[in-house]
Formats: sequence, C-alpha cells, structure tokens
Amino acid sequence: MTRNAYYLTTAIAYPNGEPHIGYAYELVTTDAIARWRRLEGHEVYFLTGTDEHGIKMVQTAAAQGITARELADANSARFRAVTQTLNISNSDFIRTTEPRHRASAEQIWRKMLANGDIYQSTYEGWYSVRDEAYFDEAELTTATDGKRFTPSGAEVTWVEEPSYFFRLSAYEDRLLAHYEANPQFILPLERRNEVVSFVKGGLQDLSISRTTFDWGIPVPDAPGHVMYVWIDALTNYLTGVGYPDEDGKMFQKFWPADLHVIGKDIIRFHTVYWPAFLLSAALPLPKRVHAHGFLTSEGKKMSKSLGNVVDPFAPLAEFGVDPVRYYCLREISFGQDGDWGREKFVNRNNADLANNFGNLAQRSLSMIAKNFGGVMPERNGTPVDNSIIFETIAGIERMTTAMQTEQVHEATGELIALLSAANLYFAEQAPWAQKADLPRMGSILATTADVVRRAAIAAQPFVPDSATKLLDLLAVPADQRLLEHAVAPGQGVPAGTMLPPPEPVFKKFEQLKSS
Repeated sequence: MTRNAYYLTTAIAYPNGEPHIGYAYELVTTDAIARWRRLEGHEVYFLTGTDEHGIKMVQTAAAQGITARELADANSARFRAVTQTLNISNSDFIRTTEPRHRASAEQIWRKMLANGDIYQSTYEGWYSVRDEAYFDEAELTTATDGKRFTPSGAEVTWVEEPSYFFRLSAYEDRLLAHYEANPQFILPLERRNEVVSFVKGGLQDLSISRTTFDWGIPVPDAPGHVMYVWIDALTNYLTGVGYPDEDGKMFQKFWPADLHVIGKDIIRFHTVYWPAFLLSAALPLPKRVHAHGFLTSEGKKMSKSLGNVVDPFAPLAEFGVDPVRYYCLREISFGQDGDWGREKFVNRNNADLANNFGNLAQRSLSMIAKNFGGVMPERNGTPVDNSIIFETIAGIERMTTAMQTEQVHEATGELIALLSAANLYFAEQAPWAQKADLPRMGSILATTADVVRRAAIAAQPFVPDSATKLLDLLAVPADQRLLEHAVAPGQGVPAGTMLPPPEPVFKKFEQLKSS
C-alpha cells in the first residue's frame, strides 16, 4: 500500500536578524513542492519556523539592549509575516522556544544517552559563533594577522569548556552504508559527493553542550549545561509531528520526513549529525535532504556593507506575490546558486506570464465572450485539435517527472513550453479568420481553453492565486482541480457552460529608465 501522507520541512530560520530574499526563496520552493504533492492527492504536512536559541541570539540581543527572548519574539514575528505575505501553505510554524519543543529535545537526548552515545569530557577547539559549528584546523584559513576563518568567512575562536559529547565516530560506517543504499538521500549529486567525502575522511565525536551561556534548552539532569544549538534545532522536525509521542496518530502518519529542504551551507548538519542522532535514538531516517544554492543580488554577493541585501517585502509590494514566486522557481535552477535582478525579473515575468500564459488565456476567453456569448463552445476533436491536447498532457507528465526530484525550475520550464506550443497552435489556426465557420472557430477556442485549464491546474503550486483566478474564469469546479484532471481525456469544461466575464490575470511590468 502506497503511503499517502507526505511530510516536508524547510530549515528553521535563525532570527538574530531580519529575513532576506534567500529565506523567501527557500520558503517558495518548499511551498511549490508541498502544493504539488497536494495536487497529486497526498495529505501533506509542511513545517517551517524559527530556531531561537544559541549564543548569536544572546550577543545580538545584548548589542540592542534587549533580552534574547524579546529579540526572538520580535524577529520570529517578522519571519512569520514573510510566510503569510508569500502565500506559503505551511501546516505549522514552530518556534524552538515553545514548551512542546523542549519536551522533544529532552527526549531525544535521553534516548541517545540511554544508547551509550553521550559522555562527558572537556572540549578544546575552534568554534564559529556565526556558523554555530566546530572546525578542525585543516578546515580553516589563517589570515596574516593570525586570525582564523571558516569557509563561510566567519572568524573562529579557541574554546575550552566542560562539555557532553556525542559518539559521532561510532556512526561512520552506518552513515556510509545508508548513503550507498539510498543514492537519492542527498541531492543534488555534488552535495552528496561532498558529504560522502567528508564522512570517509573520518568523523570525530561532537561536543553537544555549552556552559558559557544559558539561552538554550537545559541538558536533562546536568545543571549548567544547555544543549548544542544543532541538537535543539534539528529536533524541531520531530516536534512538528508530535514527538515525543511516538505512538501518536500524527507521528505514526508523517514520520519519517519525506523531504528536508535546506541551504547548502548546512548540509553537514542535516546529512551527518542528524541521521546519526536519529540512529542513536532508534528513529527512522528522513527519506531525502535536498540542498539549494545561494542567491546573489544583481550578480553580487549580498552583504550589509554593500547595501545590496534584498528585503523580500520590497519586491512583493512592488510586483505582487505570484510574479516573485514564479521568478524564484523558474529563473533559479534548484540546487544551484541564482541571482535576484530587477531587469531579469521583469523580462521573465513579461515573457512567460504576461505574454505567454496571460495572452493565451485572455485572447481565447475574450473571443468566447464576444462570439459565443460567454458560453463554452463544442470541441470537435479534429486531429490538429487533439494533437495540441496530447502535447499538453505530455508536457504536464514531464512536469510530474521533474517534480519527483524537486526540479521546480524544469517543471516550470515544461509549463511554459506547453503554453508556447499552444500559442503557436492558436496563431496557426487563427480563429478570428473563421467567422464564416463558427463551429470551427468554436472548436479552436474550446481546445485552447482546455489547454489553459490543464495548464492552470498544473500551475497552481507555482502561481497559486493566478492559477485559481484562471480556473475560476473557466468555471472549473473546486473538486476538479487536482493533477489527475489535467491529464484526463475529454474536453474538461463541458460545452454549454456559462463562463464569467474574462479579465486579465497576469500584469506586465516596465523596466526602470536609465538616468
């Protein structure tokens, strides 16, 4: 029996600062995947949230003259606002400061301890506050002034303190065996290769508690120790589906997670530490971790000093939600780095949405309104009409194949390709020249409307509001908007159906004039 439940997550955001466009990108791509799975008929549980403990929060709050709790409350609300503004369909928004999460983190700690994988010693080594990670000497770059930096550019400091350790070294062989047996556990391939190489290089036991600050989840029965922020943060994926109640209906239905969507900078935590923690706690491993790339701004790395960090609220206010969502999904190859650029955004929106999708819908529906009184005409099913329907179905099936491994950029590319073919069909059949043969005109228009219907169903995960408007304009009932209805034979909207008055759905934008 095929499991109908589907559980996916974003990484939880660290709210020591304001959200930026990279956070929006991860939300949008994960949301598109969640919506696609629902379109296929899955019962989807989609989790996102904020990771609110750790020394960075303490330091940022102190610099602002407020408490870590006040900082967490204020910034978590901003991250939640981004999810709402972007029309993200998350099932839950978790905060690691919630009591339910503390119970979850305490339970996984106790299970790892009972398994003999936690012991007490003294930690001595290099630690990056910004990365919230420990580094070996070989991983660091030393500047001329003697300061050492991680691959991300964060400075490290030498730390010596009593700590609890996790026996990560004991899981090297089991992790490599899991990667071998599950070749798509880590995507894309280059990230998988990085992780395999790292683990083959040998794993060291991991320091998993801190004593220099108290803003975190206390280690059970160990006064003065708080959990390493990554044990705390990663466990949110369990908390979200009801852990520590392993026998509960929700946990039984949704765990293990089908997909974790994360940034490539935290791949090691999710594909080495996280599965090792779960193995130690005798919990099933997630099915896949898919790492996306980073966004630049107009071709340059985003940086506060350059003043080019993109606030996601700004383009959303200027252009609207669906165009921003579409750009993120179509312009950026999922798994690779991408760029946010205004000129590219306008070009992509105008070409794909306004000129391609929008014009096809508006022209065909306007002609139905003008020539048939807004009543859907009959599709006669001539070979040329049938051919474009078959081509449309084949395009949607290619979208389905791309979405099996979360290739949202390929799926949206297939959508535009099938719409381009339909525009060519519309131009070649020239319904406006068929006024002396209304049945033929009607068949061309009904065929085109059916392509728009099928495309709009398939477009719902990517441009949900716009696709919904198109389906409303086509009078498609709510229970006929699943993927199966996009690939089923037949006319779709029955001949004789009265359609609402047509109206434009996609807007064209202007480029900024150079001074």
